[in-house]
This record gives sequence, C-alpha cells and structure tokens, in this order.
Amino acid sequence: MEFHPILYVYSLIQWVLDKLLSPTPPPPHAHLGRPRIAVIGAGLTGVSAASHCVGHGFDVTIFEAGDRKNLGGIWSVRIANAISEQQLTIAQRVNNTSGLQIHSIMYRFHPSVRWGSGYPDRQAIVAQISQLWRRYGLQDRTKFNTRVTSVSQNQTGRWIVNGNFSDQYDGILAAVGSCGDPKMPHMSGQDAFKGEVYHSSKLDGKTAKDKKVLIIGGGASAVEALEFVVHTGAKMTSVLARSDKWIIPRNAVIDTLLAFNIFGQETIFSWIPETLLRIFFYRDLDDLAPASEGLFTETPMVNSDIFHQIRNHNAEWLRGDILGFTENGIRFNKRSKGVPKGGPGRETIVEGDMVIMATGYQRPSLNFLPQDVFQEPYEPPNWYLQVFPPEHMSICANNCTYVNAIGTVGNYHIGIYTRLLLMFLVDPLARPREYWMKRWIDMTKTLKSYAPTGAFDFFTYSELTYWFVFVVLINPFRWKWALFVFFGIGGLVPMKVVEKEDELRNGVGMEMENKYAR
Repeated sequence: MEFHPILYVYSLIQWVLDKLLSPTPPPPHAHLGRPRIAVIGAGLTGVSAASHCVGHGFDVTIFEAGDRKNLGGIWSVRIANAISEQQLTIAQRVNNTSGLQIHSIMYRFHPSVRWGSGYPDRQAIVAQISQLWRRYGLQDRTKFNTRVTSVSQNQTGRWIVNGNFSDQYDGILAAVGSCGDPKMPHMSGQDAFKGEVYHSSKLDGKTAKDKKVLIIGGGASAVEALEFVVHTGAKMTSVLARSDKWIIPRNAVIDTLLAFNIFGQETIFSWIPETLLRIFFYRDLDDLAPASEGLFTETPMVNSDIFHQIRNHNAEWLRGDILGFTENGIRFNKRSKGVPKGGPGRETIVEGDMVIMATGYQRPSLNFLPQDVFQEPYEPPNWYLQVFPPEHMSICANNCTYVNAIGTVGNYHIGIYTRLLLMFLVDPLARPREYWMKRWIDMTKTLKSYAPTGAFDFFTYSELTYWFVFVVLINPFRWKWALFVFFGIGGLVPMKVVEKEDELRNGVGMEMENKYAR
C-alpha cells in the first residue's frame, strides 16, 4: 500500500481528537439519568446528537419514521411508497457513487469519526454513522417505523411525543434535516420524450455511455450528476441551469478561508475573494460567474472538475429556462448573463437522449412542533442561534432550519448545539429567558440589516462560532460550562456547582418560608 504523508497526519489528528473529545460510551444496559431527550430522526445529526447525550450520561430515545434501512438519513437506503400503498420499492436518497464535495475535515459530525480519505463516498459515510450508533449503544434506544406527528407539554412542562403520556421527556431535539423526498416535477411534453428520465438520486445501475445527457438544475445535485455521467462515458453533457451559483475550488484551505468572514454576509471587502475566484479559478469561463449575486448570499457549489470538463468540451453549462420537453430533447430559453429568471432570451432545442432531474429534495416538515414556535417575526429560521425557538428553550431543531451557508451542516456544531441544550435543561441559572432570546434575534437582525438575505438565511462558520462564544460569555452562570459546551469535557464540574446552587436556593427558600410562617 502506498504511503500518503498528508493522509497519515490527518489520521493521526483524527485519532487524537477521538481520544481527547469523544465522550465515553455507556456500558450495555446502563441506567441513564435526566434530562431525558427525545431525538426525532435517525440521520447523521440525530445519531450524533444522541451519542453526545448518552456519552454524558443522559437518556435518549430516537424516533425514526422509516425502518432500519433509514439509519443515516439522506445518505441511507430507505423504503418508500411506490405505485400503491401495498407495493413497496427500495428508493435511494443518494447514489452509491455520491460523496462529499467538501473535504471530510469539514464533515466531522462527531469526534470519534475516522475518515480514510479526504472525500469519502456514501458507503463510507453510512459506515461511520452506523458505527457511531452501535458504539454508543443506541440500538435499544431507537424506535424505527415511528413517525412523530406531535410533541406537546403536560402540566409539569415535560414533553409528550405522539400523545403517549406514559413516556415523558425533558427536551426535544429535532433532527429531521433539510432534505426529504426527491422532487420529481412532471414537465410539459415529458410523456412525448423518447429517451430516459431519472432523478439525480436514482442513477445506480444506470449508464450514460455514448449518450447525450441533459441535466436539469444548477445546484450540488447537478454537479454530482455531471461527474457521474462524464465518468461513465457520456458523449456530451449539457447542464440547464435557471440561475448562476458561485462555484469554489475543492480545496479545504480555500474553503476554510472563505468561512472566516465573521459577518456572515456581503461586506465592502467581498469583492476581493470574488475577484480572486474570477481571475484564478474561473479564468476564461468568467461568464459562468454570477453577475450580481455575491459570494456570501447563497451556499456555493464546491467542485474543481466542472471547469475541466467544460474546457475539454465534454460538457457545457447553459443559463436559461426550461420551456418543456420535445421528442428528442428540451425546449430551452437561453438567457445572457445578468438576465433574470423568466427574462428575454433565445429559444432553442437542446437535444439529448437521457435527462437527469437534478431538482433537489423537499424540505421535511417541522409541523409536529407546537404551533406557537411559528409565530412571526420569530418563526424558523429566525430563532435563537437559529435552532432554539424562543418560546421553548427545551427544543433544539439541530440542522433543521439551515438555509444557506459557507460551511457545512455536518460538523462540530452538532455537538455544541446538543450540549447547549443539555446545559439549558440542567442549569436553571444558565437558561435563556424568552425575552432575551428574542432580543438576541433582534440584535442579529439589526447587525445584518444590510445583508441581501435574511439575517438567518445565510451564515458563515465563523459567524456561527461567534454566536456560540457570545451566548456563553454574556451570562456569567454559563462560564463554568464553557469547556463542556465547546469541547464536551469537564461536565462533572459544572454539574457539581449546579447541585450546590440548587442546595443554596432550596435552603434560602425554606428559610424564607419559615420566616413568613412565623
């Protein structure tokens, strides 16, 4: 086996992080204490969050709508309804060839994760999720085939899931993610098309050899589909995109530097990285760079192969609107750079014999949460730290309210959000009040009032880090929890302090009661 020094160093770093920061898995059949957390969703976020909870001694139950094959969420193979309720078929959310476009160092969803490559594929990702699930003994704490339709509070403030009053929880951790079932629109004239039509998530077992492929869509799914068909021998590939999105290199250093924008929005200096990208990355393909949308407004696509394929005339990227299918291709309104969606252009027929719908996924619903968390102007994603509804600090919608960012939804913050929830539940003095949660939201909106997007519709990882540091420092009673929140270590120390504070409060309370009783 060939020795790779960089991969060896990366493996060593991962080993150190595991030893230093991974919470100790509980022994088999351990009795775990309160707070008790209901985790909704057995995807990457749900499994990671649950492992943090049990690793710190707190009980969890994971509720998963699908069966065991759903473990891993968007990366999994799931059972879905097909033609009728009686007929079932296996439908994959992603392909076996799917993998990370970002470097795996930005996809460390738990300290114990051990990546064997910089850009692991779907099977490697599912293997890590499954290993984490088993390592922390979550098999007996997962309820498969249990869709959560409602969570409500009883008179004591405990949470009831699906109306089962015999089972009560102190906190709710929603982890249903941002990608649900594939979107598969039916377009005008599609039935007349003589070729094949597939969703981008269902390419396993398919081949594009010697075919002219049309990819509808211009997001991450389109990029992945382009890579797939080019490397399976497509004769020519045309990507039909409605709008322009920034594309950044598949380079961990560059991606990290872009995430250093702590303001989480376009600034007077944003033209610098945008210009550098145009000069050194886009080069002769500058026409594909967005004309007016800034880099810090929408999640960029991460890929270094696209431009190579275009320059080698294996692919083309066309901007415009889909007008419908023909027998041999797509009617397309090709627009010039800067012309908005639906604007004037030149109608043409883009011929092809295979169409891939890179049209994304439906966003899973959060309607099972109490209706008071959806009140304007504090509806998702406009929540405390984007994930805590101000009406209920005991709910954490981890990675469910994500819209756009430079960073990733599968990273260190899963543990930080989970430990913030645990801190709020364990320590009364560290809990945020609804009033102050709303003021923090208002403050963030004010700071980002000039952003071209909503305050919480886009953020960078540096801004997210600032949020975490700010909310811990602003309350002195949270200082004792800092190492626990940020790194998952030292949890016993603040727990002992909280016990002493409780004793003191109870003692003062009893003394006051006796005083007034006299």
